[in-house]
Amino acid sequence: MPTGSSLSDRSSLDAAPLAQSSCGTSLFTSPASPRWQTDSLLCSSALLHSRLPQMDPTVTLVLLLSVVVTVTCTTGPLVDVVVDRYDIPKVCPREVQTEDFVRYHFNGTFHADGKKFDSSHDRGKAFISQVGLGRLITGMDRGLQGMCVNERRRVTVPPHLAYGSVGTGGVIPPDAVLVFDVLLLDIWSTEDKVQIRTLVKPPSCKRKAAASDYVRYHYNGTLLSGAAFDSSYSRNTTYDTYLGQGYLIKGMDEGLLGMCVGERRLIIVPPFLAYGENGSGTKIPPQATLVFEVLMIDVFNPKDDLIVEVKKVPKGCTRRTVIGDYIRYHYNGTFQDGTAFDSSYERNSTYNTYIGMGYVIQGMDKALQGLCIGEKRRIIVPPHMAYGEDGVGDLIPSSAVLVFDIHVIDFHNPKDLVQIKVTHKPQECNMTSEADDLIQYRYNCSMMDGTLLYSSDHYDSPSITTLGENKVIPGLEKGLLGMCVGERREAVVPPHWGHGENGAGEVPGSAVLFFELELVDLQKGVPEGFMFVWLGDGPDELFPAMDLNSNKEVPLEEFSAFIMLQVKEGKGRLRPGLDADSTIKDMFNKQDRNRDGKIIEDEVKPKVDEESETRRDEL
Repeated sequence: MPTGSSLSDRSSLDAAPLAQSSCGTSLFTSPASPRWQTDSLLCSSALLHSRLPQMDPTVTLVLLLSVVVTVTCTTGPLVDVVVDRYDIPKVCPREVQTEDFVRYHFNGTFHADGKKFDSSHDRGKAFISQVGLGRLITGMDRGLQGMCVNERRRVTVPPHLAYGSVGTGGVIPPDAVLVFDVLLLDIWSTEDKVQIRTLVKPPSCKRKAAASDYVRYHYNGTLLSGAAFDSSYSRNTTYDTYLGQGYLIKGMDEGLLGMCVGERRLIIVPPFLAYGENGSGTKIPPQATLVFEVLMIDVFNPKDDLIVEVKKVPKGCTRRTVIGDYIRYHYNGTFQDGTAFDSSYERNSTYNTYIGMGYVIQGMDKALQGLCIGEKRRIIVPPHMAYGEDGVGDLIPSSAVLVFDIHVIDFHNPKDLVQIKVTHKPQECNMTSEADDLIQYRYNCSMMDGTLLYSSDHYDSPSITTLGENKVIPGLEKGLLGMCVGERREAVVPPHWGHGENGAGEVPGSAVLFFELELVDLQKGVPEGFMFVWLGDGPDELFPAMDLNSNKEVPLEEFSAFIMLQVKEGKGRLRPGLDADSTIKDMFNKQDRNRDGKIIEDEVKPKVDEESETRRDEL
């Protein structure tokens, strides 16, 4: 039904033709009337519109064809409507047909003097009506046929197709020829449906938007004429809503169905599936067709669980993560449209956390279970398992689906021990390494992803250490104990047996270390604090054994000869790794209590014996 009133409305059609001078082309001539008159008063050119057949609504571009002709204008009565199509858009996907509804602006003037008698522009409200059913004056019903949105026409209507010999309301005098300057803003029909035109389709689409899904999308909204009325881009935020639950206009609810993330669509919504007769606010007039250019950002359902895509599983995975493990992993975080929001790689630091203990979002806590060292996964986390409706400041929007591509570097449990695997055992193994031994060994120290940190091959000779003196990390010492010369091992050292949460040098905090070990040499040692030990029982009388020339005194040279003899005969052992002469001199100096350069028998007695004799003398 038409909205408002206009003098292009039908009022009276019973009027006799008027004799008029006219310049133009009649598009609607009566079969009984001659096409052209012979008495020429004026001459002009006009556009004869060649009517195109109705095109499929999915066709984007339709070019209008027109022919410029020269006509002879005549005197005598104007017998039909004269249409001057003086501004035709290049693109016209649809033309006005009988029974279409139209919304248009117009200025109405008298042909005789150009005086204005009506204007929708002056009223600030476009005119709405239906074409071809007698709701307009016959001249306008005919003059609007074949018109395109954004087309401008000048329609000249003779009296018998307007208000005839009676006129109307004291505004239109009898026998007035009327001129309407028309701008068409909208066309629709009661048979119209939502039109969907796909502009961009993503390469893959694993999920399409369905009723009850929650969607986030950007859009630009325009009227059919191209006038913009709203844009999510201008607000710098997506429009977020449920589908199929009445939160959107019906046409938009329908137009968004089946969309993929990353898809771009043009959705054209007829007025009765949009805001209808009431319009919306000041920017959407009554009975307006709406055009939305939509980009789908996110789709999920409140019932969604995690989606996990395994990208790579290393061979030989013997252990997978469980609740309570501590994990180090790298990740790239994006939204479903591929926009990045965070990355551990950019910080050049893994993300480290306990699993299943609430230190990370619920979805990640769940996704980190059952992983192998070196595994790569893509994890899609719905918002109710991530940051929900609140989001995180400017970083994570409300109700955003998050996508994490993760790479597990290592994991461990605080209760883990050092894992040792023997990869080569020599056939003969008469002696194994133990505390106090001086050993020489080769090693490669790597992270669990294979990144080499340190290697003895970087030096001129293998590494040397004395076991039991805390000169290496506890996990490495554990791996070196009980080895034969020539034996090779692999040792996995958890951080609490290594460099802990702080790391050291190039070793990251909380890193699990992987050692490849080979024992090159082994010298049996002596307990800490000793420089020499007897292998078995020593001499019953120590001083006579030391006094090789039996002169009751033992100088350094004689003491040194005695000690070296014990070592040679396998009766005693000096502390390995030290200069033997220096060690023996230190031993001599400790025994030479009066510092006279020789040891006598009394100086060999243990102090406890001396103290006992002194107490007896005092008694």
